Amino acid sequence: MKAKGKTSSELTGGRKEATQSILESISDGVFTVNENWIITSFNRAAENITGVSRTDAIGKSCSDVFRSSMCESECALKKTLKSGKPVIGKSGYIINSKGDKVPISVSTAMFKNEKGEVIGGAETFRDLSEIENLRREVEGRFKIGDIISHSPLMHRIFDVLPAIASSPSTVLLLGETGTGKELVARTIHSLSFRKNHPFIAVNCAALPDSLLESELFGYKAGAFTGARKDKPGRFAIAKSGTIFLDEIGDISPALQVRLLRVLQDRTFEPLGSTRPEKTDARVIVATNKDLSAMTKQGAFREDLYYRVNVVRLELPPLRRRKEDIPLLAEEFIKRFNLIQNKRIEGISSEAISLLMAHDWPGNVRELENIIERAFITCTKGQIDIEHIQSEFMPEQEKASCITDMRTTRNILEAETIRKVLEKTSYNRLKTARELGIHKSTLFRKIKKLNIIIPER
Repeated sequence: MKAKGKTSSELTGGRKEATQSILESISDGVFTVNENWIITSFNRAAENITGVSRTDAIGKSCSDVFRSSMCESECALKKTLKSGKPVIGKSGYIINSKGDKVPISVSTAMFKNEKGEVIGGAETFRDLSEIENLRREVEGRFKIGDIISHSPLMHRIFDVLPAIASSPSTVLLLGETGTGKELVARTIHSLSFRKNHPFIAVNCAALPDSLLESELFGYKAGAFTGARKDKPGRFAIAKSGTIFLDEIGDISPALQVRLLRVLQDRTFEPLGSTRPEKTDARVIVATNKDLSAMTKQGAFREDLYYRVNVVRLELPPLRRRKEDIPLLAEEFIKRFNLIQNKRIEGISSEAISLLMAHDWPGNVRELENIIERAFITCTKGQIDIEHIQSEFMPEQEKASCITDMRTTRNILEAETIRKVLEKTSYNRLKTARELGIHKSTLFRKIKKLNIIIPER
């Protein structure tokens, strides 16, 4: 057959050339296999992504060339050849010629001959390395160690943590209860050269003075009745690691003197010992009290205050970084899903609005506890407002909740919105932003709940 002066074979050859040119010009890797899984074509982008030359790839089994995470049980092309349906955008990775793991997405197609028999297939794969790097970069902007935050206040702390971790100085962490002071101390330790040594945390307010002294410095056999053998203290156990002394503002004046000696001379004496022992542990202390004011009142030694106040970090309370609430709530849900082997799918926007309106006197720890309690009543789907509302309701409303959940929910929502409206001087745009909802949703709720806006 001739068409416009060209034979059928000339036309077929022309189409093949055009197809080959297109395959060579695209940035996605493409290869084809025959019915025996032998590679029959391999384009330029496939060479670049895999690091394997076309000459080496053609004639080999595709699994030998790609060494992909999907090659065994999750082969997308095998699935297509079996079902006849293409696979689009399946994620996985391959190992390139340098042994590096390369994240890819895969799409597949099936080839048939004129009789309709399967004769092979084609696989297109896209290098996702740049996207993955960008994702990590974005994630890294709001995460350091186990601390996550969108807040500029926390990001200032993120910026200085690596420098603090690399210095040997004593660190003073200030902040309300539940703001995550121990988590910050652990992060400083994990970022430092001491990370392979112990991290020892001691809550100074949890033990009476006599016990705290022996706990910190240890004792020798015979030091007191019942001391039958030597016991190393926390400073000795910490060795070249980090010792974290929480609630430092609660220790007695006598213990303040002993701690001052440790910080000045890097030595301590176990109870009943006559010889000082050296310590190389880094000291991080924390308190929710105003040590400066305590110093002026004579309740905390001034010389000790200056010894611990070398590097100072003040952690903001959760009410000053409410933008972190959705992020933290999702993080806690992920953690409790793992711990409790559940599949809670997140938290609803209404429930987030309720959380955003709370003042959080217990800070991040209070939020964590509320999410943990919500896991008791929420068995599937999302955590919704009914799973957390009892945490914020007066006692009399809790009672009505038992018989009339919808009414109670409306009362609670209305009360929450009224509080935020008052706080923002009835600025509805600011109110919607603080509640984490769209302004049109706020307007709808104001109308539905009959909330009266004062005339200006």
